[in-house]
Amino acid sequence: MTDEARIPTRPTDSGVEGDRPYLLWLPDGEKPHPAMLILHGAGSRKENHADFARACAARGWAALAYDQRGHGASEDEMSPGALADVGRMAAFLAARDGVDASRLCARGSSMGGFMAIHAAASSASIAGAIAICPAGEADLRRGLRSGSLEFRAGPDARDALDAWLGEHDLRDAVELMGAKPLLIAHARGDEQIPYGQSEELFERAAEPRKLILVAGGHHRSVQHDAELQEVALRWMERALDEEL
Repeated sequence: MTDEARIPTRPTDSGVEGDRPYLLWLPDGEKPHPAMLILHGAGSRKENHADFARACAARGWAALAYDQRGHGASEDEMSPGALADVGRMAAFLAARDGVDASRLCARGSSMGGFMAIHAAASSASIAGAIAICPAGEADLRRGLRSGSLEFRAGPDARDALDAWLGEHDLRDAVELMGAKPLLIAHARGDEQIPYGQSEELFERAAEPRKLILVAGGHHRSVQHDAELQEVALRWMERALDEEL
């Protein structure tokens, strides 16, 4: 059987955990497996990141993608509780048979990158983060006020989100990650989040750290680039092995 034939094209499991609809991919091979929690961006949903989940499983990672509040099959509104959801879903993934809880990371794009960094900074259960074109608080507050962030949230929920975002700073969160591995990737042609913000985050990060800037592209191009997905996973594997 070829390597390609072993790649799970469909999730191993799906369901709802604590109001969060999820898809889970479990790899074949020797256990325990490192694990990746996949966090989508604003206006997206878990199914949109199945390509990265399959790439994870092909390299021996367990991968779980879920719908954040106000997205996809979720029935609630987007709210500040979305950050705590990351920790809860990490615990759910860590408890699955064959998962190495000490090597559980978060990978997010745009708003998901924001969540991945903040979760790694605030939760001992997140060992490292991959942030793709991560949005900052100012970007998200701008989107809230303009109505360009495509998620379900009424006026009260949006006011609560705006106030919550005003109390956080992604640059501080990067520093609070300490020695946890952080990989940031960003397209120079990103029309929504300036790549200079990722350069500033990288400068504030401790080792091990890696910054990938891609010529051209747009806001969504890096997250679905199969070659960059492999690069990110290989780098995180090495960084985690060095930490242990």
